Amino acid sequence: MPPHFITRERIHVDRISMAGTPFDVRGAELGHHGGRCTMEALIDRYGLSDEALRRMGRIVRAADLPHEEPAPAVTAGVLAIFDGVRDGSASDEERLERGFVVCDALYVYCQRAEAVVLEG
Repeated sequence: MPPHFITRERIHVDRISMAGTPFDVRGAELGHHGGRCTMEALIDRYGLSDEALRRMGRIVRAADLPHEEPAPAVTAGVLAIFDGVRDGSASDEERLERGFVVCDALYVYCQRAEAVVLEG
């Protein structure tokens, strides 16, 4: 049976990055608050200290909430890819499947970016 979400249909960057969790709804504790996206709220709430995950959260926030603050340089490309996932998929299940691949790749990129910063 396909998953059912209590968020809007045609999931996009923030909801895909959080695996379609039911947190991204109005009034939820772990949603958009204070200029943060759901992913950042979860990272902060559970005290996750993985710097690559935090870097990914900043990119996801910038793609999901583009008017909040200056965006990391890769944000436009990440947003374009997630727009393609959203618009080129027939269902939310397909969006999740494709989006997970993008999220996995983005996380690896953020790990590598951390290594480059540390070595540079």
